Amino acid sequence: MSTAPALDPTHTALLVMDYQPAILAVLPEDGDRKALLDRVAGAIADVRAYGGTIAYVRVGFTEADWDAVPAVNKSFAPLAQHRVMHHEDPATAIHERLAPQDGDITVRKIRYGGMSTTDLDQQLRERGITTLVVSGISTSGVVLSTVIDAADLDYRLYVLSDGVADPDTEVHNVLLHKVFPSRAHIIDTAELHALLQAD
Repeated sequence: MSTAPALDPTHTALLVMDYQPAILAVLPEDGDRKALLDRVAGAIADVRAYGGTIAYVRVGFTEADWDAVPAVNKSFAPLAQHRVMHHEDPATAIHERLAPQDGDITVRKIRYGGMSTTDLDQQLRERGITTLVVSGISTSGVVLSTVIDAADLDYRLYVLSDGVADPDTEVHNVLLHKVFPSRAHIIDTAELHALLQAD
């Protein structure tokens, strides 16, 4: 039984971050990738069914975005130099299995975090969202950055342990078991379903 507090769906958003073909491609080629998509699709359906909000975050660059990345940015300068992840490239679209619907929030970012280069925080607050359930690829990228930002912005946080993934298993486990628990409740998709029902 989960020790996490029940969720009020009307004030809850599920963040679906970087679920894009180009980013899914960094995960190992095996059945886990399909299973991951299935679990997140189930979480999306659950949150929708209980009246919660779905917020999609994707990374994609315009020409101007690439031009504005300074050479000192260790992570993003190589992307800009090679002109990868163009925002209109189909590989940067939200994966079709998890496609947004009318009324969902969708933001495009140009750095790791879901909030640092978007108006996501503003859009969530306009809807009265105080609780975030976080899913994303990768645990050490968008998930880490967004959890830290959202914690500093005083959201109640839940991280979906089976809705986040990282190419580095060791880093993934350290973050889930050692870093995130000081900022978020760690739950899985089955617990999410139960917590939504418990309200």
